[in-house]
Amino acid sequence: MEIRTIKASQTWNIRHEVMWPVQPFEFVQLDEDDSGLHFGVFIEEELVSIVSCFIDRDEMQFRKLATLEDYQGRGIASELLHFILKLAKEKGLKKVWCNARRDKKSFYEKFGMSDTYKIFTKSGKIFTIMEILF
Repeated sequence: MEIRTIKASQTWNIRHEVMWPVQPFEFVQLDEDDSGLHFGVFIEEELVSIVSCFIDRDEMQFRKLATLEDYQGRGIASELLHFILKLAKEKGLKKVWCNARRDKKSFYEKFGMSDTYKIFTKSGKIFTIMEILF
């Protein structure tokens, strides 16, 4: 397993397949993708997990953390999350946050992230904002 910097366009297929398969492909392309940092996990040269990070002043939002279904449950997303949290600390950021699907909240809590209880719905899915302060 190797984590590498990737292009925004390399995230789109996994975002679409894993997170929003019933939406049009363009739904997973973010206006701010060009200003983000994008990382992928490769196993034997296959891209299997992705995340996109957006830094604004002293905080970072990560978005679209997703792993291909055949590779879920192997700790790959956990490794990727550890990687970006370490990156945030190295950059001296004060906060990392995400819009987490409510049913995935416990995953983020394992990394010390707290629920802010700021809840919203997007395309029929319920989200809550999770954060960790350094």
